[in-house]
Amino acid sequence: MLTYLIDGNNLIGKIPSLMSLQKKDKQASRERILHLLDRYFHSKKIKVILFFDGFENGKLNASHLKINYSDKITADEKIKSFITDAKSTRNIIVITSDSNLSQFAKKCSCKVITSDNFATEIAANKQKSEFNKPDATADLEEFKKLFGVDE
Repeated sequence: MLTYLIDGNNLIGKIPSLMSLQKKDKQASRERILHLLDRYFHSKKIKVILFFDGFENGKLNASHLKINYSDKITADEKIKSFITDAKSTRNIIVITSDSNLSQFAKKCSCKVITSDNFATEIAANKQKSEFNKPDATADLEEFKKLFGVDE
């Protein structure tokens, strides 16, 4: 099964709105990235693990991904450990812009996508899904025309 390992703080740092939110409220930025990723991966049949540095600070829930806190080590070390323990690394995609982690993942036959590129992909997907949302105002206007309703 295809598995995404995402360096959460690294990705947050590549999304300007989340980066500024993180400076004010780290937990809120984690909730927001979780929501974005949950929406992005909602229809995909893959495993997604989001890694955060440090300790859990309040429960975060997601329907399409697992959250892993690094506790006393770094998230990079936790991701490396996951890769080392994996049975098949060819099915692992690592999302990070950390060069040390990227090099390690590539040496282990994982695919690497930079956090910059992935942030761009998430933004494009979000815009596309919002573009395809039905326009409730247009539907209401059409309904009023069909049934002769005037305001």
